[in-house]
Amino acid sequence: MEKRVRFHEKYCKSCALCVAVCPRKIITISDRLNDLGYHPATVSDEDQAKCTSCALCARMCPDAVIEVYR
Repeated sequence: MEKRVRFHEKYCKSCALCVAVCPRKIITISDRLNDLGYHPATVSDEDQAKCTSCALCARMCPDAVIEVYR
């Protein structure tokens, strides 16, 4: 299945604004670190199907690291 939401994890600063705004509550903060030393936001492969492509996460992201596909 094609991903509905994609995070450019290497630029994510773990602000968690996307986590707070997601109506489906499928965005989480990862346990791994990115190149900047932050834990990036992510959506698991199994939760991708739950995404409604509302794009609230992308609109909320101050660093524009989220792409949403429909």
